[in-house]
This record gives sequence, C-alpha cells and structure tokens, in this order.
Amino acid sequence: MVGERKGVDTRSVTGHSRYRAVLLMGAPGSGKGTQGGILGQIPGFYHFAMGDALRVINIRSDLGKIFYEYTSRGELVPDDVVIKFWAKNLDAHATLGDFKPDDDLLILDGIPRTVNQARVLQQHIQVQRIIHLVCRDENAMFERLRRRALKENRADDADEKVIRRRMKVYEDATRPVLEFYSKDIVAEVESVGSPARVLSQILTVLAPLQDQHFSGKLE
Repeated sequence: MVGERKGVDTRSVTGHSRYRAVLLMGAPGSGKGTQGGILGQIPGFYHFAMGDALRVINIRSDLGKIFYEYTSRGELVPDDVVIKFWAKNLDAHATLGDFKPDDDLLILDGIPRTVNQARVLQQHIQVQRIIHLVCRDENAMFERLRRRALKENRADDADEKVIRRRMKVYEDATRPVLEFYSKDIVAEVESVGSPARVLSQILTVLAPLQDQHFSGKLE
C-alpha cells in the first residue's frame, strides 16, 4: 500500500509538479457523478470525470474506436490508452486555465480503475484523500443507473446484463485499487440518502484539506 509522505518528490517524470488530487471511488450507481458534479461547482475544487471526457470522444478516431470497442461491452479500456488520454485531456484543461492547479484541488472521478492505473498515475498526481462512496443496497444502485439511462439517453445503463458486467468488473479490477493506497487516506461515506446529506459527509472530510491547500500547508 502507498500513501503520500513528507519529503516525497512532487515532480512528475515530465518535470511538472504533480497535481494534488482527491479520488472519488465507488461501484457503478454509488453516486460518484452526482457528488463530483456538485463539488465541481464549489470554488477551489476541479472535478474531472473520466466518463464525461470519454462521452465526447470522437468514436471515428483511432483512439475513439478502441474506447468504444471496450465500453460498449461494459469492459475496461487498456490502461496505457486510458492514461494517455487522461493526461492529455487534463493538461489541456490546465493550459486553457479551466483547471488551476495552484488554486484547485483536483477531484478525480472514474480513474484510476485498476491497480496498474493507480501505479502509473503516481507520476502525475499526489493522492491526498480517497472518498469511498459505499452503497450496500444493490437495488438502489441499479435504480440510479436506470434513472440516469432515461435522463441521459444512455441505453447501456438500462441493460441489466451490461450493468451486472460493470459491477463484476468493478469488484474484480477497481475495488482492489483501494488496497493500493494507505488506509489512512481512505474515508468511507454512506451514499444512500439525499445528495445534500451525502455531500455534507464528504465536505466534513474535504473542507480541512481545502483549508490546508489554500494556506499552502500541504506537504
């Protein structure tokens, strides 16, 4: 397991400072997108949702064809392709000024999805905390995904076979990511309840971190 330690080099392999980040993790339907979207509206947080970035990818491009081939089956895209896409996309937002690393804590949603991704991402980010959204009611998660499918016209989320495959992929490939990091930086948040109640629990964890970020005391 790893965690960020005082004295660790904060430069990436490209020479840029590693981005300070918070990971939003949880099974499909646990509410990551909802909470990430709300956090992204709060000054001092920048929400990067991998799923949103992928939905606007050109599926006719070589990279887009690879992503579509895997996601249409509910499977994970190869790690090297994912990291390459993510790094270029986020760096572009930083260059444009949408994401201001000196001011904003990066909220990552949908990445890393494998232990290997988490390992490679250490070159790019310092993980300050992990918010693990926990929903022990499988029916509630299924219902959330179905409602989102109707709202966003995403037929894949309404297909029970695809949903169950995504759940299995999460358990097999993504859940072990939590064990890659130190338990000290993982905070479990019960995701059943109103968005405001869930957000309140998350902010209890993140508000002190943001205070430190603004005051420049983060190591």
